[in-house]
Amino acid sequence: MARKKKKEPAKRAVVRFGRPPKELAGEVDERILNAARKVFLERGFEGASIDEIADVARSGKPTIYGRFRDKRALFTAMVTRDILSRITQFKGEAPTGATVEERFTHAASALLHWGLESERSGLMRLAIAEAHRFPDLAGTVGRRARELSTELGVRLLSELKQSDGLASLPAFAPEHLPTTARFFLDLVALPMLFRALFEVNLKTLDAEVDAHVARSVAFFLAACRHGGMS
Repeated sequence: MARKKKKEPAKRAVVRFGRPPKELAGEVDERILNAARKVFLERGFEGASIDEIADVARSGKPTIYGRFRDKRALFTAMVTRDILSRITQFKGEAPTGATVEERFTHAASALLHWGLESERSGLMRLAIAEAHRFPDLAGTVGRRARELSTELGVRLLSELKQSDGLASLPAFAPEHLPTTARFFLDLVALPMLFRALFEVNLKTLDAEVDAHVARSVAFFLAACRHGGMS
């Protein structure tokens, strides 16, 4: 009788550790920062742990520590990305309306409804709550957020001024536009964003946005037309 051949043991899969390929590194970073945002928002800085963040990110602790020195560095990277990059990512629909007031109101309402989304408001609360622990981060992010939001305001006003003779007003001259944009944002957006830091139910606040914007836009345009922002 022919002898039965011995069954060879199955080859074990080779497991490789270390950094992922370059094309996947960005995806891993995003996953870690998204997980950090979720855990920090739920637990606060003190309550959050790298272990839980690694679990939510489906990533090993060595992978996280290979990118971020410690929990402070991870928190700094998360806050910087989520506050600053979100401002630059805002892209509202083209403002519509029969009058310039309606177009301004449409654009400002879209901006505020976007800014008052619960996770964005929660992140602002978290950054302010930890300002004593991260004073340099708070100062840097605050200044940069103001600069980026002003750039966003300039972009919006540049699009909106192309009708109803606004471009001829001193407030909309190129050299005055950054200041006019700052006035616009401080008048329209800042009061509601400030209230969002203290409101528990943002749906209540969200329902007030349109009426607030309509009043603020009317005041803003009246000031521009009468030379109050030149």
